[in-house]
Amino acid sequence: MAAMTVAQMIELFLKPGAPVHIESFDGSSYGSDDAPLTLQVKNSRAIYYMVNAPSELGLARAYLQGDIDSPQLVPGNPYALFRELVPLKSYLRTPNPAQLAKALASVASHGFHRPAPPDIEGPSRARRISEGLLPHSKAGDEATVSYHYDQSNEFYSMFLGPSMTYTCAVFDSPLMSLEAAQKNKIDLVLDKLALQPGERLLDIGCGWGSMVIEAAKRGIKALGVTLSEEQVEWAQRWIKDEGLEDLAEVRLMDYRDVPEGDFDGICSIGMMEHVGHKHYPSYFKEIYAKLKPGAKLLNHQITRCNSHQGKKAGQFIDRYIFPDGELSSPAEIEMVIQDTGFEVINQENLRQHYALTLHRWNENLVAHWDDAVKLVGEPKARLWGLYMAGCAFNFEMNNIQVHQFLAIKPNDEGTDTYPLRPWWPNH
Repeated sequence: MAAMTVAQMIELFLKPGAPVHIESFDGSSYGSDDAPLTLQVKNSRAIYYMVNAPSELGLARAYLQGDIDSPQLVPGNPYALFRELVPLKSYLRTPNPAQLAKALASVASHGFHRPAPPDIEGPSRARRISEGLLPHSKAGDEATVSYHYDQSNEFYSMFLGPSMTYTCAVFDSPLMSLEAAQKNKIDLVLDKLALQPGERLLDIGCGWGSMVIEAAKRGIKALGVTLSEEQVEWAQRWIKDEGLEDLAEVRLMDYRDVPEGDFDGICSIGMMEHVGHKHYPSYFKEIYAKLKPGAKLLNHQITRCNSHQGKKAGQFIDRYIFPDGELSSPAEIEMVIQDTGFEVINQENLRQHYALTLHRWNENLVAHWDDAVKLVGEPKARLWGLYMAGCAFNFEMNNIQVHQFLAIKPNDEGTDTYPLRPWWPNH
């Protein structure tokens, strides 16, 4: 029996008339030449990747290595390709067992291969646990945060821009610059917290220090903590350059190890994705204990749209982006905050703003593509382009959201002493 061509295998998974043209290394092709989308299977390794990991993980491995490509692809910003792939979903079908067996036999006839994953792929969850890196333990958090953030400050600056702010910006209009929109977001957080000069702020997961810097410029005494050595180095230099050493400090420290208490405000911006749903109660109890009575918390995090969606990220995100990352619905998060003893006084969804933020990051990566590839290699540069474009698409499709929760720790006099609108009146 003759082995199947790649095009014949593809026909098993796509109904006739799918709006795609696929060209394969074996000379076979699928679909019409004038289809709106052309994909190229460049070599046999792409097939073996997908046979060994028939999921998003196998597809990602092939894409990152350049084994799957497209003449329409902009690797720093593959968003347009995502849009073209969406119509294919309605053409997908599952082969029957006999067809699948025939396809696998065709692959096996060329020998059994298990190609090594890309060098940039992280270990599986099971392997991390076997090495003692339990999810959301101090050691586990340190390892996973370092994996994501200790890449290269220079690389991050290529797409984040001068603000070095790796969370959702807030745009007054789509024409607003990324830097101005990130300043808007920081001002929004600080205005919601309504801290006065001389009061004390703790920024948990402070990144490269942009929030700490802006708080100090307002006269607020700001302490930031992060588990990334690269971020600490950048932030400490930035603080010195701004001459804010008397008001701003960034430490390499787990938030659980911060010895100070009685803060006037705490913010957690883009940190909760690393905490893990089961650890939310202990996380908010830790924050509650570090705040003065009457002080406020601003918690900003990516969320699921509802509680029926799973908490854990897929294999691609777990291996390549945020190991042990978990997302919950806004209702689940607010319930834990309230159960801790806080009163939630404002909740805001910034979903559309994050989509636009990601588009700007992709545009920056495209503009610096050659330098990015020289610095970190093409697979890693492709990874960040893919990740950011995929996130932008999912925010736009309302598959994920991002919420800010403003909460106050009650005092003996109740919580009616704060301004009714301590942030932008026109926001």
